[in-house]
Amino acid sequence: MKITEKDVYYVAALAHLEVTESEAQEYAANMSSILSYVEKLNELDTANVEPMSQVLTDSAEGSSLRADQVKLSLPLELSLANAPESGAGHFKVPKVIER
Repeated sequence: MKITEKDVYYVAALAHLEVTESEAQEYAANMSSILSYVEKLNELDTANVEPMSQVLTDSAEGSSLRADQVKLSLPLELSLANAPESGAGHFKVPKVIER
């Protein structure tokens, strides 16, 4: 798949990033190279390859995971004590989305 400079500018705009023309050319080449490598990997036949690990299964006995425990949380006044600005029990932050 070929990534164009237009694609790079589109992604940069979504991320609110400014990209120079030389950066757009470089990023387009790099991203195209990465995608062509992924396309090569997709050509491999992995039908008979057994999974090597699975992190979503039940944990084994003696695993390092601890049981969840209910604990008291930080009081609201203390959590907001060092906030530059707060109100109505929340942190106030400047608006960052201008579209």
